[in-house]
Amino acid sequence: MRSIYGYKVFLSVALILGDGLYNFVKIMGITVIGLRSRIRKKKLNTGQEEQKSVEELKQNEIFLTENIPMWIGVIGYGVFSLMSIILVPILFPQLKWYYVVVAYILAPSLAFCNAFGAGLTDINTAYNYGKVALFVLAAMTGKEKGVAAALAGCGLIQSVVSVSCILMQDFKTAHFTRTSPRAMFLSQVIGTGLGCIIAPLSFFLFYKAFDVGNPNGDFKAPYALIYRNMAILGVQGFSALPQHCLQLCCGFFAFAVAVNLVRDLSPRKIGKWMPLPMCMGVPFLVGAYFAIDMCVGTLVVFVWHKLNSKRADFMVPAVASGLICGEGLWILPAAVLALSKVKPPICMNFFAT
Repeated sequence: MRSIYGYKVFLSVALILGDGLYNFVKIMGITVIGLRSRIRKKKLNTGQEEQKSVEELKQNEIFLTENIPMWIGVIGYGVFSLMSIILVPILFPQLKWYYVVVAYILAPSLAFCNAFGAGLTDINTAYNYGKVALFVLAAMTGKEKGVAAALAGCGLIQSVVSVSCILMQDFKTAHFTRTSPRAMFLSQVIGTGLGCIIAPLSFFLFYKAFDVGNPNGDFKAPYALIYRNMAILGVQGFSALPQHCLQLCCGFFAFAVAVNLVRDLSPRKIGKWMPLPMCMGVPFLVGAYFAIDMCVGTLVVFVWHKLNSKRADFMVPAVASGLICGEGLWILPAAVLALSKVKPPICMNFFAT
């Protein structure tokens, strides 16, 4: 981290932090304004029911007749919080039990802010809440145990805040489609339970089959490196940076904020050409192939819109989903072949002459 690779990592961290902090402040501002307008609107309402369409009244009726009792949420949160307070310090001894208690006390308010903001903007900022927890825990726990404790606490806050936001988005879908909220909640519980079994098995299969985390391999796991170095930065301070890296990081951080400001404040015909700092930061670590993939996909969509814009609007999401599903499904047979020591029949290398 003291060489050129350190510059690549920390410049990527600066871009991601700049983009994340900007969106965090932006979403929090929108959330506060939205809450104030909702409270003001409620005060101005004298009890007269607003004019609503028959469709909306029917959606509200179906959604409210099968609501979930509050006691289920309170008891469930209390039970799982107690389990986490006992089990998380056993899995991660660096993260003391009282940090877990504080995390679960703060999590409901953070989850509410994230869910409300996501409802207004359709942006889930759980990762930014996790980054805040990461830096706070890294600074509090000290140099010896700070990195592991910060990463564990970050994952804890991030998972709670993210799951609540996803559940609220699913409830919104249930409201629109006239689906029972109890059925939606039960589906979430079943899916989460299956995920507790399938996700670790899938991870260890993937981890044993491929060289995950190798900076020179196919699966570099860039975000693992980014978050680890964020924790190191929180523990060691700026002494962890290479020479003059702090000045470069400040410049890249300011660039990320400036690009977001231009995108949000300028006319759409100018703002749509502004790059996404989050996407710019990842190729610093994974290499050019990620940017090439994005570029090829963007060119295909651009040409498709030029040829038939209406058809492209309907078909592009389906084509993108098919590409993502196809690559994801191939991972399983690829992992099985890798565990069986089966190598590709063709290997191509390029050498400098």
